[in-house]
Amino acid sequence: MFRRAFLSSGVVSRVCLLGRTRSLFTMQLKNKEFQALFTDGLKRIAELFKENNFELRIAGGAVRDLLNGKQPQDVDFATTATPDQMKNLFQAAGIRMINNKGEKHGTITARLHEQNFEVTTLRIDVLTDGRHAEVEFTTDWEKDAERRDLTINSMFLGLDGTLYDYFDGYGDLKNRKVRFVGNAAQRIQEDYLRILRYFRFYGRVAKEPENHEPETLKAIKDNAKGLGAISGERIWVELKKILTGSHAAHLVTLMYDLNVAPYIGLPINGNLEELKRVWMNAQHLSAKPVTILSALFRGQDDVNTLDLRLKISKEEKNLGLFLVKYRRDLVKDTNEVDCLKPYRDFVIDSREPDSLVRVCELLRYQGEEQLLAQMKTWSIPRFPVSGHDLRKIGISSGKEIGTMLQTLRDLWKKSSYSMDKEELLSLVKRD
Repeated sequence: MFRRAFLSSGVVSRVCLLGRTRSLFTMQLKNKEFQALFTDGLKRIAELFKENNFELRIAGGAVRDLLNGKQPQDVDFATTATPDQMKNLFQAAGIRMINNKGEKHGTITARLHEQNFEVTTLRIDVLTDGRHAEVEFTTDWEKDAERRDLTINSMFLGLDGTLYDYFDGYGDLKNRKVRFVGNAAQRIQEDYLRILRYFRFYGRVAKEPENHEPETLKAIKDNAKGLGAISGERIWVELKKILTGSHAAHLVTLMYDLNVAPYIGLPINGNLEELKRVWMNAQHLSAKPVTILSALFRGQDDVNTLDLRLKISKEEKNLGLFLVKYRRDLVKDTNEVDCLKPYRDFVIDSREPDSLVRVCELLRYQGEEQLLAQMKTWSIPRFPVSGHDLRKIGISSGKEIGTMLQTLRDLWKKSSYSMDKEELLSLVKRD
């Protein structure tokens, strides 16, 4: 996972500030992913901050991605400039600002050369309630890093390629270790959603499924009930990412062990053995999060309970209900030459527009990789006979037409949908 991407070795410096000694690890990053960030828009933004004597660095997840040799999808920036100072310098330069709903938390978004640049003032959380924070702006990069959740998310990257790492995030990333910044319980109590963020990043970073620090697990267990006050929508965003990452079955089991499950809508008596089996079979089949999660459910009531807590989408809820209902009943028939026949017949008989998508998810749930590959390339055939065709050959009774259409449809299905209109109509008995 970790790629060597540097031209210079790291340096640890210790600086004494107000009687406090702090360590700062720095090194120079010069990989192609970093160089690719420097569009005309970023060059202009960088010049503007430099001209006005404000520091500007890349922050958070983008730094982690760049250190891993990945091109970041989103790049956030941090600065010593206040929101008012940013607005003044952007206005003076004729740069448009958009979506400034985050201004009270220090975020200003500039729009330049068809690209958005989200820049946030360095800050300290002065008051938190486990969900929201009141912030105070600062020019101290370490203080901003200290308020972040995980060490691997607390690093900054200067636009000259210098990495600024106050809490050994680089070392943790190299060693594929996930740790909270400073005291785990304190970080969690600032925002209880960080419990799920810990699990999410563990699934993205850690190599082994059970390499957790005991004090981290204790902090999670002691504070699990705090998740009860977090909105279902925020929880679902994180849970979906956990379910599609590595070690998902282990992490969900851990949620039960640490008493997290009851506060995030998971069933009290979740079927963990089924979850482990399904995840093992489906982890390489790009299964949807609900597909994996449905293995926990023992009945459709569990799906409804989850929906009440997490406000999942209608599509997600319907998929969960479908999987719980058909995972045992709709299975391949090993006595048939065509093992896909039960699934194809289901799609043919279904009136739901997304039945094919749901059946493909069922095949992922069941771990039927070969059948899934065949199903994905299958074009749904159209039944060739209509009521109008029957009327043309003399059948006028509506009831008789309905019965005959069903009979012909059954014959067509038995032929693996190969019989055409003429063949089917030739079997119709006329008085």
